[in-house]
Amino acid sequence: MSKLEVLTPANSQLIFIDQQPQMAFGVQSIDRQVLKNNVVGLAKAAKIFNVPTTITTVETQSFSGNTFPELLAVYPENDILERTSMNSWDDQNVRDALAKNAAEGRKKIVVSGLWTEVCNTTFALSALHDVPDYEIYMVADASGGTSSDAHKYAMDRMVQAGVIPVTWQQVLLEWQRDWARRETYDAVTTLVKEHSGAYGMGVDYAYTMVHGAEERVKHGKRIGPNPAK
Repeated sequence: MSKLEVLTPANSQLIFIDQQPQMAFGVQSIDRQVLKNNVVGLAKAAKIFNVPTTITTVETQSFSGNTFPELLAVYPENDILERTSMNSWDDQNVRDALAKNAAEGRKKIVVSGLWTEVCNTTFALSALHDVPDYEIYMVADASGGTSSDAHKYAMDRMVQAGVIPVTWQQVLLEWQRDWARRETYDAVTTLVKEHSGAYGMGVDYAYTMVHGAEERVKHGKRIGPNPAK
């Protein structure tokens, strides 16, 4: 598999590492509400395209707290792989889950985790060291570090080692690839409206003002204008 080959639903798998509140409390490289929005948007994207997803956590009961409920709501059927090590690669259950998906041709591993400089970096370097056939795609805006520098230099270090930096929306649109793929079109545009900020606003505007579609929500009567005298 080549890094020149784009992400597809068939060649990809996804792992969420330690998307837990105590880990999020320490994040300073991105607004934490934006972080959660991006994490959940990425999860919903994987669900749309049936991309296998692994969720792993660290020291849930003693320190980190439960995985974001909004993330778990996307995957209510998924097992959660608990660890003690900061490095997910040290846990055999995580390795086995990734290997099972890789055996189906899914050697491109999309990663979203906290913190970038610890859990993400150690996982990425260790996985690439031990399984050179893997390719790691680090979702920069669905991950966070304890400072802007911590996040930046961790991303730089991983890129130097061969990790590919991406953003969550980039992953979504790479999986969709062609708007003629109608089987996922509606789900993707719905996701964009909910999680893609200004892009989603633009889609709403185009649908209603250009194409004459109904508004997404029902509301009261529009009254006025009625200039005051």
